[in-house]
Amino acid sequence: MNKRYLRLIIFFLISLVFLYFFFRSVNWREVGKYLTSVKPLIFTLAFLLTPLHLLTRGFRWRFLLLPEKRRISLWNLFTSNAVGFTVTFLFPGRLGEIIKPLYLAQKEGMKKGFVLGTVVVERMFDIFTMCFLLGLFLLARPLYAALFRVDEAANSNLRLWGGIGLAFATAILVVSLILYFFKEPALRFLSYLARPLPPKVRSALLGLAEEFIVGLKFFHSIGAVLIYIALSFLVWLLIIFYYWVFFQAYGVNIPFFFLFPYVFLTMVGASIPTPGMVGGFHYFSKLAMTSIYGLDPNLAVGMTLVTHALQLVVTCLIGYVILWKEGLSLFKISQLREMDA
Repeated sequence: MNKRYLRLIIFFLISLVFLYFFFRSVNWREVGKYLTSVKPLIFTLAFLLTPLHLLTRGFRWRFLLLPEKRRISLWNLFTSNAVGFTVTFLFPGRLGEIIKPLYLAQKEGMKKGFVLGTVVVERMFDIFTMCFLLGLFLLARPLYAALFRVDEAANSNLRLWGGIGLAFATAILVVSLILYFFKEPALRFLSYLARPLPPKVRSALLGLAEEFIVGLKFFHSIGAVLIYIALSFLVWLLIIFYYWVFFQAYGVNIPFFFLFPYVFLTMVGASIPTPGMVGGFHYFSKLAMTSIYGLDPNLAVGMTLVTHALQLVVTCLIGYVILWKEGLSLFKISQLREMDA
């Protein structure tokens, strides 16, 4: 069986498993009853805030790209994020994480490997930022224990997933630092591993690896790292604000600070490479709503379906309009990875 089709089957099976646990014991009449209680004005605000992260991520991304190019269009950064997330929503395997940098590299005439390297840095700092915010929530427990009770099982799960996320991000950081600060030995090692490949493929792979390492250049400056950390907090605090508004639209009045673990868990779910983040996002969203906030499972199911649909529809609409204006199809843009190879 073709490896690509085998991966697709695996991704779909993973998605189905998560959806089974998400939909288990759902009373659809109750779900519908809860969803009719939405507050239209606040929901409209949530709708308008949905694409905000595409802009803030673009602003942050530009900072990473400065070593290669000083003047980069914020519009191109925004559209690259929109197209990347559109592909992620519609294709399995988080393909958008690769399409996004390749699309920007093509638009701005930049080295593809370099831009790919910056996306690795982005994802690493995303995890570190949310692990830090989750850590704040867990450490502050004695201060809010009397006002907001979280059972020990939920806290234990939060610590577990926080530890996994921190370990994963740390591993990426260590590998990235080794690649950057020991560039020549790293390239020699990669060259050794690539010996069985045809000369043309080996040469292209090593060229891409070298560009990728250059994309980690910002690690050379402590000041640059600190600025990027501040921008990462801005990105994620605004994402949390979006969810806070969304919760308010359904009359769920949870303080902003207490949404840190919810957003962390949805990030964990969204990182699972299922088609359109379906399944993983849904399961972890429901898990957080019911185990941390004690929401009715039917309300949790309804709210999760709506917030996922809202993000999917708004993002894909923006992505489709951008591609339509440029005379591109979604299929063609999804082939950028093969075209690059």
